Amino acid sequence: MNMRKELSLLGLAAKAGKIVSGEFATENAVKAGKAFLVLTAEDASDNTKKKFRDMCTFYQVPFYSIGTKEELGIAIGKEYRASLALTDENFAVATVKKLEKTGL
Repeated sequence: MNMRKELSLLGLAAKAGKIVSGEFATENAVKAGKAFLVLTAEDASDNTKKKFRDMCTFYQVPFYSIGTKEELGIAIGKEYRASLALTDENFAVATVKKLEKTGL
């Protein structure tokens, strides 16, 4: 599945410094109230996806599981990433709109 359009804003957000990636940083952002959207890779472990799904439900943060670890990493200009969080509300809202438009 080609996720380039859905993930295109992630590159801009990363350049603006509005993304944290990796399990530890994503978890800290959610718990600190700084995360406005959490994305996990579809090929992340079931435990990782469940952990973030439950955490995001508790902290009322939108959560999506899209793409592969490689696609998420490429979208933000890094290596493989199983999870990431957008820390800017405007980027998060725009990304959610793109995701909902594609039916994810």
